[in-house]
Amino acid sequence: MEWLKTSDLVPYETALSFMEKRVGEIKNESAGEAVWLLQHPPLYTAGTSANPADLLEPDRFPVYDAGRGGQYTYHGPGQRVAYAMIDLKNRGSDVRRYVHDLEEWIIRTLARAGVTGERREGRIGIWVVRADGREDKIAALGVRVRRWVTFHGIAINVSPDLSHFGGIVPCGIQQHGVTSLADLGIDATMDDIDTHLRTTFKDVFGLEPGPEKEFLPQ
Repeated sequence: MEWLKTSDLVPYETALSFMEKRVGEIKNESAGEAVWLLQHPPLYTAGTSANPADLLEPDRFPVYDAGRGGQYTYHGPGQRVAYAMIDLKNRGSDVRRYVHDLEEWIIRTLARAGVTGERREGRIGIWVVRADGREDKIAALGVRVRRWVTFHGIAINVSPDLSHFGGIVPCGIQQHGVTSLADLGIDATMDDIDTHLRTTFKDVFGLEPGPEKEFLPQ
């Protein structure tokens, strides 16, 4: 499993272009599976189920058609995005199980940072229960599968500007808020989360990550 990391902010178009190319290469066996860790500049993405009414401030940040499942999401600095390009034909061709594994990857990563993340029936993403009983979203996931090869992936809020989520109804859910590790008082760096992601990826998917490579997409 190739393990890629980009330190600079990656334009969304660049990320989409790379994933499209890599998915084709995995399918024709000219390249191997990969996980790519990155951050984006502030932007909104629309999934295939996005409701235009949920884009509250269309001129605030660039808006991109992501092509993945789901609704509107925000990406920006302080959020760890992990895109996974994996051939599900090697793993039972089971998309539901793959989504469950992505959720488990997030939950175990958060646990190593000292946060209890939970699934909620009918709500996409991973949630935390605040001291007052309020439930806030701390991580999102979105998946696209082409000829059994996955792309897109997960996003964990480490220390983003949470006010940036105000331009959308995140994932179409109005009655709950958004939080981050920093908002919860967790002093975790991006490198800390990257270490946890790497360890728990092996635990969940049973795949050994290769050496981390600094990656500069073209």
